[in-house]
Amino acid sequence: MDLARREVSGTTEPGAAPGGAAPGSGPHGGRRATAVRLALMAVPLLFFGVFFAYPVAAIVGRGLRTGGGWQFGRIGEVLARPDIAGVLWFTTWQAFASTALTLLIALPGAYVFARLEFPGKQVLRAVVTVPFVLPTVVVGTAFLALVGRGGLLDELWGVRLDTTVWAILLAHVFFNYAVVVRTVGGLWAQLDPRQEEAARVLGAGRFAAWRRVTLPALAPAVAAASLMVFLFTFTSFGVVQILGGPSYSTLEVEVYRQTAQLLDLPTAAVLTMVQFAAVGAVLAVHARTVRRRETALRLVDPGGTAHRPRGRVQRALLGAVLATVALLIVLPLGVLVERSFDAPGGYGLGFYRALQDAGAGGGTFLVPPLEAIGNSLQYALAATAIALLIGGLAAAALTRRAGRFVRGFDALLMLPLGVSAVTVGFGFLITLDEPPLDLRTSWILVPLAQALVGVPFVVRTMLPVLRAVDGRLREAAAVLGASPLRAWREVDLPLVRRALLIAAGFAFAVSLGEFGATVFIARPDRPTLPVAVARLLGRAGEMNYGQAMALSTILMLVCAVSLLALERLRPDKTSGEF
Repeated sequence: MDLARREVSGTTEPGAAPGGAAPGSGPHGGRRATAVRLALMAVPLLFFGVFFAYPVAAIVGRGLRTGGGWQFGRIGEVLARPDIAGVLWFTTWQAFASTALTLLIALPGAYVFARLEFPGKQVLRAVVTVPFVLPTVVVGTAFLALVGRGGLLDELWGVRLDTTVWAILLAHVFFNYAVVVRTVGGLWAQLDPRQEEAARVLGAGRFAAWRRVTLPALAPAVAAASLMVFLFTFTSFGVVQILGGPSYSTLEVEVYRQTAQLLDLPTAAVLTMVQFAAVGAVLAVHARTVRRRETALRLVDPGGTAHRPRGRVQRALLGAVLATVALLIVLPLGVLVERSFDAPGGYGLGFYRALQDAGAGGGTFLVPPLEAIGNSLQYALAATAIALLIGGLAAAALTRRAGRFVRGFDALLMLPLGVSAVTVGFGFLITLDEPPLDLRTSWILVPLAQALVGVPFVVRTMLPVLRAVDGRLREAAAVLGASPLRAWREVDLPLVRRALLIAAGFAFAVSLGEFGATVFIARPDRPTLPVAVARLLGRAGEMNYGQAMALSTILMLVCAVSLLALERLRPDKTSGEF
């Protein structure tokens, strides 16, 4: 899953030595390289085997295995139920609708960020990306404040969109706008504009030149972005749970309902397998698309392709994109902040002060909700350290491309982003309960679950940079007697230090907002911010609602600060684009 969107194309295989000789191409060098690769893969494989594959397999086994035998007939029974068929249908069509709507709204933004220069562009780039690193609980809460009961639209015009599919679709566009802008825009900025200009010199109109030259070149990036948006919306949980109400349920939400509320493990197991199969198919298509992106194009330095808006059309397009960002992204976040200060006694810090009182939530918490801030920060820091270790080793192992086994290893690292986090969280509870892995009462359980989500971000951030390191530098270090570890420390690490910091920032942000697994395993006396927000929204009352808005605002600010720090640490534009 290309969540860092930094793949850049070239004419030479990344990581290969110039002149066609691959590093370590001799028989002894090849065996040594293979041994090093396997050693690097060992720890990530063990980590994913114990904390991902084992819990998921345990859930499936509990649901489909009874009396010492597998009951595969349950699969057909579950899928034949009308309510489950409705969930599958809604999950699929809303994902397609969300993807199409996101492309329609975000592609003009991709062009503006790729080809036009205007004041405040870097700040606006960060603003556009803020929703992507926000927890889905915050996104749902922001739209609830805008389109829900007592929201801005309800107060002004009496219009409510919560518990409708339109609220879900708009929230998905809000959440995934940056996916299209960054993925497509990053490649668009590196396409040589002279190719389109040559087509126009030969008589093609502006639109015809774009359709015949630029669009085919962008097609792989558009396909990759579409697959990512589809994957995120297909597995949507927090947004649908908050905005959809009882009428709408995705596979992820239904797995949670069947597991946590109905204790129907057979149904939950079947739905987990269906989602696993669907996500695997999406990832396979995405991997093929990414390989096309890496080999099919010859790119230029993006620094020279952007220019000031020229003519009425480009100025109008810039204005439309700015208006879209203001209405789609800034407005929901602004309403969220405004609602957090709209206390019963007038605008002020009433809701924020109430976060210091455990009893203010009507018995919702054993501790003051404000303590969730410290809990989340501690968990996220621990999860980031784990993700950097596991993801760094995995990225180093994947630096040189190899056969199907390594490609399978790469796909394994991405699966936690698509497999139900609810399944993983519940799997933790029923598997990690016996020595030597009796972790149910240990604080490390939450960071381990969060690290599963952070590892793919680390891999996708570091891998393109590691592959861009000139293989001759490693060869020179080996010739001088350096061990593989010392060569990596002396050659690779100085070159990837900035990417490592960016990877840490992304892992921290996504760990901070993880909700699906954490809602199962966070202890009542140590809730995280997303769990605390969900608990407050689940209880009636103005005070609970206001505290949810206040906590969501705090969580949004922490994520935004992390993202702005990432923008300052971004690699040079020639290295790629997120």
